[in-house]
Amino acid sequence: MRGCAAVSGAAPLGKVVVFGVGLIGGSFALALKAAGQVTEVVGFGRTLGSLTQALELGIVDRAGFNIGQEVSNADLVLIATPVGTTPELMARIAPCLGSQTVVTDAGSTKEDVVKAARACFGERIGQFVPAHPIAGAENSGALAARPDLYQGKQVVLTPLPESSETTVARVRAAWEACGGLICELAPAEHDRIFAAVSHLPHLLSFALVHDLARRDNRELLFAYAASGFRDFTRIAASHPEMWRDICLANRQALLEELDRYREQLDELRDALQRGDGASLEATFDIARTARREWAESKTRT
Repeated sequence: MRGCAAVSGAAPLGKVVVFGVGLIGGSFALALKAAGQVTEVVGFGRTLGSLTQALELGIVDRAGFNIGQEVSNADLVLIATPVGTTPELMARIAPCLGSQTVVTDAGSTKEDVVKAARACFGERIGQFVPAHPIAGAENSGALAARPDLYQGKQVVLTPLPESSETTVARVRAAWEACGGLICELAPAEHDRIFAAVSHLPHLLSFALVHDLARRDNRELLFAYAASGFRDFTRIAASHPEMWRDICLANRQALLEELDRYREQLDELRDALQRGDGASLEATFDIARTARREWAESKTRT
């Protein structure tokens, strides 16, 4: 990521409206509250149960029921629902958007979100700043939300040509208040990068567990699975609906990465079939070196 940094000292927000009060949206609200950077958080959820839980946990101050009433005078609106629901939410938000209200999102894909925003917001597209916090967990829902989720984590902004400095600064300041390190990418570049380093790994993890789960001897296989299996498949415990939407939204870039990976698997298969230990070892050595260098760089930061 280019230009990742955290800067403090921004003015607190007044009213923040969060659509989706689970892990991502709930953690955003809790972090702003913990930092003393918000006066009021209003939450919208898909079920009364999730909203009630968010209220009981102190994630939101009020449950929202009238979008027009809540959005029209909000300083910031965060869309933190599965990316497949984003176009519908934007269509409902757009007619109610206050002149000073800034909208952002937390989706893992950006080109589809930008396309939806342009269609819904029209001439007011400059009030939207796409974002993607690089943080998460296997668990979802309001119970999984925590105020430190974004501490020291990268948050990618993909500002649009129409975005003013003031609008971008408001979104940047909100994520910085949550402890995020802000980076900027173009939407298309964002989607290509995350197809390789996030969406493909999730797809592979789901695929492996799915394959084993369908076998007649699955109980025996899982009984002997140990730390290597646990580490590789941890992300297969992620939210199915969310990852369905992500994969479909970024399917072109993901298909390209999947084809690259299939070529790599074919090379490994050929080496195994030939009994070519030298080729296998060379592949493993390159991978080990790259993995260790990456891990060391993350430790330094």
